[in-house]
This record gives sequence, structure tokens and C-alpha cells, in this order.
Amino acid sequence: MRILELLASQPEGAALVAMADELQLPRSACHRLLADLMRCGYVRQLRELGDYALTIKLPALGLGFLSAAGIVDVAQPIIDRLADASGELVRLALVDGDRLTFVAKAQGARSGLRYDPDMGIDVRLSCSAGGHAWLMTLSEERATELVAKQGFGAPRDFGPKAPTTFKALMKVLDEDRKRGFSMIVEMYAPGMTAMAAPVLRKGRGAVAVITIAGPLQRLTAQRMSELGPALLSAASELAMSSATSPLFKRPGSDGQLLNRMRT
Repeated sequence: MRILELLASQPEGAALVAMADELQLPRSACHRLLADLMRCGYVRQLRELGDYALTIKLPALGLGFLSAAGIVDVAQPIIDRLADASGELVRLALVDGDRLTFVAKAQGARSGLRYDPDMGIDVRLSCSAGGHAWLMTLSEERATELVAKQGFGAPRDFGPKAPTTFKALMKVLDEDRKRGFSMIVEMYAPGMTAMAAPVLRKGRGAVAVITIAGPLQRLTAQRMSELGPALLSAASELAMSSATSPLFKRPGSDGQLLNRMRT
């Protein structure tokens, strides 16, 4: 699985030696595992360089799973409408245990700058709008536990205003709770802003988050405030429509702060 995760981040392929070194595996073991993955159809070897790359079997497997679980039928029309209304990138991320992962998106920008990161990545909890939208539904202890497990990451990899301490993060989350949705300005990346709201299921807490992201010059703080009602409405619609999907029925957050948020 670690080999698959590594190759998923390198669509042009990777050399055996580089993978073995990166994963701290003996080269013979790495070669044997790659041979097994090739036999099962998940990996192919590139003729020119001999590097290894993923086939489309694994992405197709994931897309088939999401389709069978009803994510596309339930969520896509809702995020499409929000993308049209906002003119920005709208994404849906699911809570899965201790992780928050993007699974669907809609691009509302028709021209000009577009912000469009890869799907399928785990959300960075400490400095993303989606991460904050999930964390703000949790107790301080649980939020701290999740961020500590994932880490704050290297400051150079994120925006100049990303929180780097738990104290700074908790202050941001308090402001988000009062507002009802999260807002970030140059926290995840320079020149980028975003907002997000949790999808709350009664008795289960947050099962997902829905986000809007775009360039700072267009998605300003004032524009995000204007989009707040539409974002919250979409999150509420997702919560009501999600009963048909087994993925949305999984337990989400602990829900200890939901009553506080509703007030």
C-alpha cells in the first residue's frame, strides 16, 4: 500500500531504487512487491526508462466505490450549484476515522485564475478551511489529538499566515465557531483563500465538510462573508440528502460542541 501511495503522487513513474530508498525497503523486497502489483494489474513498467507507474485500475476502483456508495448522486448536484453560485472551486471531503479526504469537486471559475488541487489527498487539518471546519465541531482535546497526530508540517510548505501552535489554532477555531463556518486567508497557500462548513448528521457529528476555495484577489474576506449563507445551506442540504449513502452513515466527529455551534 505504501508503494501505491508513493506512485499515486508520481504519475510519470518512479525508479525501483528511488522507491526502495524512499520507503526504506530492501530493493529485492520492493521489486517483489512491484512484480505482484504488476501481475494484479495495478502497476505497469515504462519501457523507456524501466520506471514503474500506476495503471488506471486503482483510480477506477476508487471511483467505482464512490459511485456505488452514492456520493456522486447525492453530492455532485449540490456542489455543482454552489460552484455556479460562487464562481469558485467547491470540494467535498469525507471524515474517515482520523482522516479527512477530498472525494468530489466542481469548478465554478469559467475564466481567469483557477485554484484546483488534486483530489484524493488527505486534508491538512491545521491550516486548511476544510480541516478547521471539522476541528471546530470537536472538543479541544480531540482537535489537539488529531492535529498532533498529523503534525503542523513545515512552514515553507504552506501560507504565511498558517497557525504553527495549538494556541494560535484554537483561537482561529473559536472565531470559526462563532461564525458558523471556517475562513482562511493565505493559511494553506500564498495568495489563496477558502471557507468551509461541516456536514452534520444528528447523533454522529460531522461526517463531511464542503469547501469553497479561490484566489485572494477574487475570493476576498467580504466575498466569503457574502457566500456564507449559500455555503451553510449547501451543507444542510448535504446532511439531509446523505441518508442514502453508506459512507455518510459512518460515525463522524464526537459532536461535543454541536449544540454550542447551533447557538
